[in-house]
Amino acid sequence: MSRNVKIAIVSVLVILLLALVPLFALPGASFGGSDDAGSAKVEEITGTAYEPWFTPVLEQLIGGELPGEVESLFFCVQTGLGVGVLAFGFGYLTARKKYGGDRVKKEGEDAA
Repeated sequence: MSRNVKIAIVSVLVILLLALVPLFALPGASFGGSDDAGSAKVEEITGTAYEPWFTPVLEQLIGGELPGEVESLFFCVQTGLGVGVLAFGFGYLTARKKYGGDRVKKEGEDAA
C-alpha cells in the first residue's frame, strides 16, 4: 500500500470515530442545534421568550413553516454547492501548479 492510501484509510477511521463515539458515549443525549441553544440562552438571560426579528421569506410565501424534509434538502444543496466550489478551487490550483500556469519567466527567456 502506498503512503497516500494509508493516510486516506487512517483519515476515514478518525472521521468515523469522531462521528460515532459521541453517540455511544452519551446514549440518550440530546444533540440539539445552535439555534435551539441560542434561543434558550437568550430566554435564560433576559427572562422573556426569544422573538425572532423576522420570518424567513419562503415561510412568508407559503404561509407556514417549511417541512423538515425541504429544509434538509436546501441544506444538502447548499452543502453540495459549497463542496463543488471548494473542489473546483483546489483542482484549479493543483492543475495550475502541475501544468505550470503560474510560472514566472526567468530573465533571458523569450516571450514567444
